[in-house]
Amino acid sequence: MFRRYAIYHLPPAGTEWSHFATRWLGWDAETGAMAEPLPNPPAGEIVETPRRYGLHATLKPPFHLTQGTTPEGLAQATADLAATLSPVRLDGLDLARIGRFLALRPRGDETALNALAAACVRTLDTFRAPPDEAELARRRARRLSEQQEANLARWGYPHVMDLFRFHITLSGSLDPETLAATEARLSQDLAPLLPAPYMIDEIALVGEMDDTRFRLISRHQLTGNAA
Repeated sequence: MFRRYAIYHLPPAGTEWSHFATRWLGWDAETGAMAEPLPNPPAGEIVETPRRYGLHATLKPPFHLTQGTTPEGLAQATADLAATLSPVRLDGLDLARIGRFLALRPRGDETALNALAAACVRTLDTFRAPPDEAELARRRARRLSEQQEANLARWGYPHVMDLFRFHITLSGSLDPETLAATEARLSQDLAPLLPAPYMIDEIALVGEMDDTRFRLISRHQLTGNAA
């Protein structure tokens, strides 16, 4: 049914800020359907790239299942992993520029958050098929650093482990003028709604269908005890 899988943080659906941000992107991974549009939606080119993923932060990047594994086995392993992980408390979320796109970034110490993502990448890696030559060529076209290349070879993606940066994407790569205008609008309409503090108390298993859009498969509460 799904061609790729990933482990995401999906913000809770019942909050004002996440409702706005989901409508901003236009795709709701939670329901697997188009979101109700905003009265004044962003231009399509602003959100076209992140729309198919929905409102999320990647913890383990999308991957194909390797031979000999099953979606049911992945779901069980995700549940088992969540039972060993503790919730992460952040000071809050802030609107930020990352290069030429906009995202929400965590405020405060990210040590526990980075460890959570690393555990997702490492523990579930037995389910990941190695990237094929076409994907490797696509990644390497961006002139990877030595550490990015090592991550690609070991984990199938350059920006994991020490190079991981938690972010909830809100736009594609924009020209300077569009970036500034979009940032101004989100600073006005979304930033005042952002939570402080912010809890991450579950991980989500998601899948990509042939339409290239991601949908929620299951949420898993983090029920481990903090060290």
